[in-house]
Amino acid sequence: MHVVITGANRGIGRALAQGYAQAGEDVTGTARSGDDGPRLDVTDPESCAAFARGLGDRAVDLLVCNAGVYPDKGQNLDTGYPPEMWAEAFATNVTGVFLTVQALLPHLARATAPKIAIISSQMASDSRAPGGSYIYRASKAAALNLGRNLAVDLGPRGIAVGIYHPGWVRTDMGGDAADIGAAEAAKGLMSEFTALSLASTGAFRTWDGQDHPF
Repeated sequence: MHVVITGANRGIGRALAQGYAQAGEDVTGTARSGDDGPRLDVTDPESCAAFARGLGDRAVDLLVCNAGVYPDKGQNLDTGYPPEMWAEAFATNVTGVFLTVQALLPHLARATAPKIAIISSQMASDSRAPGGSYIYRASKAAALNLGRNLAVDLGPRGIAVGIYHPGWVRTDMGGDAADIGAAEAAKGLMSEFTALSLASTGAFRTWDGQDHPF
């Protein structure tokens, strides 16, 4: 199985890449800088196209859209959340997912049972709205909506799409007070990706196997 993981140079992405490599799978883990794997800036259409060309005629069995940013942590409602911060987050967390999927559709089409996993967050859910982190919450909600609609359009092509809350993970983004480590999150997510099928496409699931409310 060939697995492509965006943002695989740190955190959950790195843990997923390590987990699949240890399982003997063929892993292509990307990084924006290109220092820790093939270069892929998901916000840049040319970078996405170049990455896709670099895969040649290889099939992609599983695409994990993991690259993401959380720029507005600690921002103040009265004075914070500048427009450029909104643009940065949506370019990576939403447009970046779409551009990556779009560029790799021919490679997904070459697989027998292709899958796309989009890493969103419980912060995307309408059922969890405690305030704050407006940019991150809105971008992850948009990623959830994107995944749901991709599931509709890609189902007839035989491509299953799942959207996932990875847990509150001890990473640079999640912080030291988070509930679980990256390896534990990756193990649970890998199990969920295995279970993903056309029968469950469009589902919003947690790392530990629960349906998450939209």
